[in-house]
Amino acid sequence: MSVFRFEPFRDPARELDRLMSMAVSGTRGPLGMPLDVYRGEDGSYHVEADLPGVDPDSIEVTVDSGALTIQAERTPPYRDSQQVIVAERSQGSFARQLSLGEGVDSQNLTADYADGVLHVTIPASPRSQPRRVEITHATGGSRTISRSAVEQGDASAGSTGEAG
Repeated sequence: MSVFRFEPFRDPARELDRLMSMAVSGTRGPLGMPLDVYRGEDGSYHVEADLPGVDPDSIEVTVDSGALTIQAERTPPYRDSQQVIVAERSQGSFARQLSLGEGVDSQNLTADYADGVLHVTIPASPRSQPRRVEITHATGGSRTISRSAVEQGDASAGSTGEAG
């Protein structure tokens, strides 16, 4: 599974201000939605996104064309009429998109939100699970080729030698 950043709702002027502030101060501003992605022992993928202060009703998780998209919105607790002294927490709409590779079961993913963390579980596809293939030894000289009824050793048994 590859991960790439996708934030189409970010205000370009705000982004320029953030970049300028980072350049002047030498610090790195926090991401709007930092996340961790890890693989569980059962082969499933787990995505945990930090979304503190986000209204759970604003969170949307979608899967489309092999991409998982997480969108959320954090609204400021203050009004325009109030004087803001310091505003360092990210506000507005956020989106992250992850490209789902092969071997995942995107039809059965689950998501839950607790304590400011969104947890998405993407199960591994049963087809992609490692499995042991049993090898059998053919006896009697017969074998099946390409799912047809051609069997060695049985062709002569089918003809009795009688002429019609």
